Amino acid sequence: MPAPEHRPSRPRFVVVQQVGAGEWELLGEFERRPRRTARAARSAAIAEASDGKAKEGDVYAAVLRSEWRVALDWVPPSRN
Repeated sequence: MPAPEHRPSRPRFVVVQQVGAGEWELLGEFERRPRRTARAARSAAIAEASDGKAKEGDVYAAVLRSEWRVALDWVPPSRN
């Protein structure tokens, strides 16, 4: 039986919204729209995450899921 073909997943953004001083709410993961600049793709993900309600002055962040995973990869400091 042949091995199943592995297809890489499409890039996705992790979108968060600032809800208070130093407080963030995870809105979810949203596909990166192809053939758009990075800024336009992030803006589209934020618009989708907010159901089109994002407005100037609101604070959102859209981070590529692959970068989010890299950011979680850390080593605790040694106890020297």
